[in-house]
Amino acid sequence: MSNETGLSYCGEDIKKNDYDRYLTCLFAKDTVRENLFALYAFNQEIAKTAEVVSEPLTGMIRLQWWREAIEGIYEGKPRKHLVVEALAKAVTEHELKRNKLDEFINAREFDLEEAVPQNLSALEKYVRKTSSELLALASDIVINKTSLDKKTTASLDQVCRSMGIAWGLLGIVRATPFYAAKKRIYLPQDLISQCELNTATLFELKSSPELCEITKVLTMAVKNHLIQARVLSKEVPKQVKSLLLLGVLADQYIKKLEANGYNPFDKALHHPKTSATWQLMWANIWGRY
Repeated sequence: MSNETGLSYCGEDIKKNDYDRYLTCLFAKDTVRENLFALYAFNQEIAKTAEVVSEPLTGMIRLQWWREAIEGIYEGKPRKHLVVEALAKAVTEHELKRNKLDEFINAREFDLEEAVPQNLSALEKYVRKTSSELLALASDIVINKTSLDKKTTASLDQVCRSMGIAWGLLGIVRATPFYAAKKRIYLPQDLISQCELNTATLFELKSSPELCEITKVLTMAVKNHLIQARVLSKEVPKQVKSLLLLGVLADQYIKKLEANGYNPFDKALHHPKTSATWQLMWANIWGRY
């Protein structure tokens, strides 16, 4: 199903709610773009669970609905739901592994808890199970991994992991105001304690020197993971590099953070530069990310 924009339901959903990934999809091959839209729309459905429910139990029920929807896909009986039906097509055409989709859903149970990540390692583990795994699933769509040798497969797995963690951590930083409005914290507890962050001030949707210091630490971690992802650039199959263009966008947001003193409440962090498409185009031509 498409609308007046010419985009499918999933395409329109991603353009509206995950514009950064939407931009990277524009540089993927036409033959896989719709399936990427389907995967990313599935991610949106899972990721917003905590936002659309009033209590954890309801959220668990919603996640269970999606587990059963995935089961239906693999049984050849997809539910009548636009995202489920689109995802079923992607699963069939690219033989996506069910356990990866199931684990992806399981990881979002953390969003329904009131727990705060105890340290950066714990936060990275969370974004690895979400952001990195999403990138790995996307790579399953754009390339047949069974045709890769062990070395290339290992390199690709590492790149997806590092880029996914970088993008996931950056997402946590950029979403800090959103989470604060919900009285939710994803910032590492040890950094909160070390920097003596006043969470009451945070929940009043105000920045502070302490918050900026935590954001700076997280931004440094993002930069380190981007370096790790780029070290193996020559080992990455060309087809996958369109997915990794997130790195180009990450550089833009990092520059904005550095310019504003690492203030996550800067509204400029919510949108890429108007020149982003051109930068992505040139990066794609040169095989960079």
